[in-house]
Amino acid sequence: QVQLVESGGGLVQPGGSLRLSCAASGFIFSSSVMSWYRQAPGKARELIASIGGSTNGGSTNYADSVKGRFTISRDNAKNMVYLQMNSLKPEDTAVYYCYARRAGAWGQGTQVTVSS
Repeated sequence: QVQLVESGGGLVQPGGSLRLSCAASGFIFSSSVMSWYRQAPGKARELIASIGGSTNGGSTNYADSVKGRFTISRDNAKNMVYLQMNSLKPEDTAVYYCYARRAGAWGQGTQVTVSS
């Protein structure tokens, strides 16, 4: 069955960095657009980064709130998608979710807390 498993969240100080990972299985990963969303307490889930599949050259898109600080990437050989997060701010605190468009599937989420 389709599975997405996120990892790499945690507590980090403002200005710090984290790298999130998402391990995918159960669908044709290489051709799927993969995305990262986040949801802060009391707020709607927000799309923050996407990366295209093999059919559209792996193009990337970012929300304005993370552009220039976050980088999404993928390794099709390992069925992995990553989110490198730099210059983290307290407002980046949220649960971060991986989403596979081809499968319409979500991961369970990983908590990121940015606080001193």
